[in-house]
Amino acid sequence: QVHVVESGGGLVQAGGSLRLSCAVSGSTFSINAIGWYRQVPGKQRELVATISDGGITKYADSVKGRFTISRNNAKNTAYLQMNSLKPEDTAAYYCSADVVTTAWVRQDYWGQGTQVTVSS
Repeated sequence: QVHVVESGGGLVQAGGSLRLSCAVSGSTFSINAIGWYRQVPGKQRELVATISDGGITKYADSVKGRFTISRNNAKNTAYLQMNSLKPEDTAAYYCSADVVTTAWVRQDYWGQGTQVTVSS
């Protein structure tokens, strides 16, 4: 089994910072890209940032310059550093990992999400 667990969410005031973690564990052979997504009730899930296994990053326009995605391959963990948070950043944040399992099957695995709430 492959498990993805997000952590680090919470309540923060506008302008504040938060750091999310995404830990991937289980029967992983390799982890390719890792992405952070967010979703608010009634809206579609939105891509926030992605990072490839080679460290190439991409960001949604709404978070460029404020958020930074990174990863520690030795720990099978990705991070999302969120600065200058805005109320519109409020959402459940999900991590998705593109994983090749030890059974030689490649697929995406998702965590259960961590809530980020930004107050004004």
